[in-house]
Amino acid sequence: MMSNRAEILKEKYQDSIGLPFAEVLSEAEIQAVLEEQGVTYRRVLYTPMVVLWSWLSQVLDPDSSLSHAVKRVVTWMRLAGAVPPSADTGGYSKARQRLPESIFPPLLQRVAKALQQQGSPAQRWCGRTVKAFDATTVLMSDTEANQQAYPQHRNQTGGCGFPILRLQVWFGVTTGAVLAVAMAPFRVSEWRLARQLYQRLRPEDVVVADSAYGTYVALAWVALRGADAVFRKHHQRRCDFRRGKKLGIGDHTVRWQRPKRCPQALAQEEFEALPEGLEVREVTLSIQVPGFRPTNFVVVTTLTDSQRYPKAQLAELYLLRWQATEVNLRHLKTTLGMEMIAAKTPAMVTKSIWVHLLAYNLLRTLMWDATAHSQVEALRLSLQGTRQQFNHFRPEFLHLATTERQQGYQALLSAVQALIIPFRPNRSEPRVVKRRPKPFPKMKETRSVLKARLVA
Repeated sequence: MMSNRAEILKEKYQDSIGLPFAEVLSEAEIQAVLEEQGVTYRRVLYTPMVVLWSWLSQVLDPDSSLSHAVKRVVTWMRLAGAVPPSADTGGYSKARQRLPESIFPPLLQRVAKALQQQGSPAQRWCGRTVKAFDATTVLMSDTEANQQAYPQHRNQTGGCGFPILRLQVWFGVTTGAVLAVAMAPFRVSEWRLARQLYQRLRPEDVVVADSAYGTYVALAWVALRGADAVFRKHHQRRCDFRRGKKLGIGDHTVRWQRPKRCPQALAQEEFEALPEGLEVREVTLSIQVPGFRPTNFVVVTTLTDSQRYPKAQLAELYLLRWQATEVNLRHLKTTLGMEMIAAKTPAMVTKSIWVHLLAYNLLRTLMWDATAHSQVEALRLSLQGTRQQFNHFRPEFLHLATTERQQGYQALLSAVQALIIPFRPNRSEPRVVKRRPKPFPKMKETRSVLKARLVA
């Protein structure tokens, strides 16, 4: 009886949320990962397959609560004439806890790889694969376990802040896909997280990032992997274009020497493994947007061939960095609600982050499929609009016959293809808030102390 109910749920999820992603995240792919990780389960209602799709549904739904996810299961069971589970969320919550975190990285990598392979060589920057990265933070429920694993900011009084996690995310510039991530407590520097991900670089890769990484150590780590880097110059490093080999106006190559002192965020043996010198190209770029004053800054790069990589191409690349990091991180944290994770244990926090990343990549896959045979670029589509449109189609997929599913999927792609973000090159808005917040003071003492004062 239990296996029959689990089979009903699996079919319902595959015919709704799983239908558009059958090629990149099929049942066979998920089962292969489960077997690789040695995941087995008894005759239960919430199997790993069901929990995975249900969890993804939570991220994609406007209402991401556990109770909403369980009510969907109860509805399907009643309509199928089967015995429904309890409306209590305890069973589903425990099933999520049993799901091992180890299954999520390979699933994310499979979807990201499939998405990256869809891009044609002509869409690459100068024939190279470009990866953009940046760090952000994620808050979580203020529990003792979370505080121990991810302590709150040290400037906050105990009990008055939230545990905080530092997250390093690498995006594919062409597709917007999440390619790799690294997580650590907030006290761990983002440079150390970046070095964890440098190990995954390939010789044909180019990485681009902001001025926090425009140092000798970061460039040397990338060069050791055989890849190339384009970073904005660190504010503490001086640049003298009278030195070195002149390549043009505001463009030259110069040899950087390894610092004499090991940085605090780097172990001594790691520091000594870096080369003593490195040929670096320093280029002054001018980003000109109609209606605004030109923005001038210096980038440092290991791309020393000025003929193959002219200044105009470097300026174009750095403009892509904003879309690939700042905008996509906002999609993850604001659009998909990853800014605050309502989980009580560190394990559930990190698993929830992985599910958010996987849901984001699936949406990017849908956007890419929608523009595969059109002149519209996938990055010009609205991710929030794609999410909303997909949620409207999901219940309709359940009523389609097997012969109608491909037609229904094409209808979804046509609807997504129309969600083009307007081109607004001169748009500029002041960074102000019109709505007035409530006149309550910020919490600077623990809740127990404040409640005691109310009684006194």
